Amino acid sequence: MNETIETILNHRSIRKFKDTPLTNEQINLIIEAAQQASTSSYMMAYSIIGVTDKEKKRALSEVSGQPYVYDNGHLFVFCADLNRHTIKADQNDYEQMLPNLENSEHFLVSAIDAALASQNAALAAESLGLGICYIGSLRNDIEKVDEILSLPKHVIPLFGMVMGVPAQEPDKKPRLPKKAIYFENEYQNHESELDEFDEAITEYYKSRQSNQRTDSWTDQMLRRFKKPMRMDVTDHVQRKGYNKR
Repeated sequence: MNETIETILNHRSIRKFKDTPLTNEQINLIIEAAQQASTSSYMMAYSIIGVTDKEKKRALSEVSGQPYVYDNGHLFVFCADLNRHTIKADQNDYEQMLPNLENSEHFLVSAIDAALASQNAALAAESLGLGICYIGSLRNDIEKVDEILSLPKHVIPLFGMVMGVPAQEPDKKPRLPKKAIYFENEYQNHESELDEFDEAITEYYKSRQSNQRTDSWTDQMLRRFKKPMRMDVTDHVQRKGYNKR
């Protein structure tokens, strides 16, 4: 097993960091790694915003509800970005481009491009001994995040990523078994594998070092999907010119 695979397999989310800002050299290297991610049709349909302004960072932490969005070595926000593709367009060009800018295909392309870049950034950071945590909770108030970051038309905030020198070493959280996520040739029933995983994750929650509880994975998912969540995101995405067709 090589160091890259070891880094990947050792991943865990870090939510407590030492008071050590990332250096410019680290930030530049992480962004360079992010930019080397695969991108659909060379579109590079994403932007990354590094938030260093303390008031903006505090406001984003309030949206998230998580203190580590403020207390970290650096905060990145990954955005879907089709704005730059229109910058050189005149009005006639823009009107011809609009069906593509607004369709579901290019919404997916821009979100996937951003996700690929972010995972490269995460792996680069972890290879440098840093810890990371993805922050989907910035979508708790996506309009507010849009306002804080002054995002133009065709740019939407997808998620954040906090990064820094770890001040904790949490247990590694189990993942679904291979048979529950990898199928040959066609989708297959995997209920029995979920039952086995529920047993494993229940034992994990009971025995981990902190936040012990009795729970299972399927129970978590049932609770999550029965409760309406971030229902304003669709309207915001469409107002910004995405996923309208």
